[in-house]
Amino acid sequence: MAKRKSPSPKKQPLFKKIAIITGKVILWFVLVTVLWVLAYRFINPPITWLMVQRNSERKAEGKEGKIEKKWVKFEDISDNMKRAAVSAEDQLFLKHMGFDIKAIEKAYASNAKGKKIKGGSTISQQTAKNVFLWPGRSYIRKGFEAYFTLLIEVLWSKERILEVYLNVIEMGDGIYGAEAAAQAYYGKSCTNLKRGEAALIAACFPNPRRWTPKKPTGYIRHKQYLIMRNMRRLGPLDF
Repeated sequence: MAKRKSPSPKKQPLFKKIAIITGKVILWFVLVTVLWVLAYRFINPPITWLMVQRNSERKAEGKEGKIEKKWVKFEDISDNMKRAAVSAEDQLFLKHMGFDIKAIEKAYASNAKGKKIKGGSTISQQTAKNVFLWPGRSYIRKGFEAYFTLLIEVLWSKERILEVYLNVIEMGDGIYGAEAAAQAYYGKSCTNLKRGEAALIAACFPNPRRWTPKKPTGYIRHKQYLIMRNMRRLGPLDF
């Protein structure tokens, strides 16, 4: 008597397999990135992609590699430097959850009219971009930037965000962070920066390789004046 063949197991539809794999990838991505951001709440980022790229560009031009940086704790950074950064880049820093909607809308409207490209990035967005992402402009990178911005706003304090920002931001050719900038431009620690000195460093933030506090143009001097005026209006930073 012939044996009956046992029915073969049904194969999963292709779209179901894809959905399962996609779900696992997303789950692992969220888990890894959350742990990564949590780690940097306590561990100072040792280097950024921008530092690596800029160093490679210098070597490609036949120059010596240069990454000048020194981490300074939040409480040791001059209050003038903190206030100058907030006044120059993100005056609503203490009030928003990572995004300044009005600034984004204003930048979008300006860019849509064909004017010079403007950004609406907050200090939180710039920190997320500098620490966790690669340099460049694309919708994919912007999406990741928004994701990491939300993570640091939820998992870090405002003090930590500003501390990391002021220690990793590019402030000159091969110069990163407030301490390296203060030493390079004024021969002193960022702990002792005066109001005008901090405002002049912050005035060069948008393009620190083009502008420098050592040789400020009339445009940069005007920006310094506006930042100092905003610093007076800003009042104390109550974290």
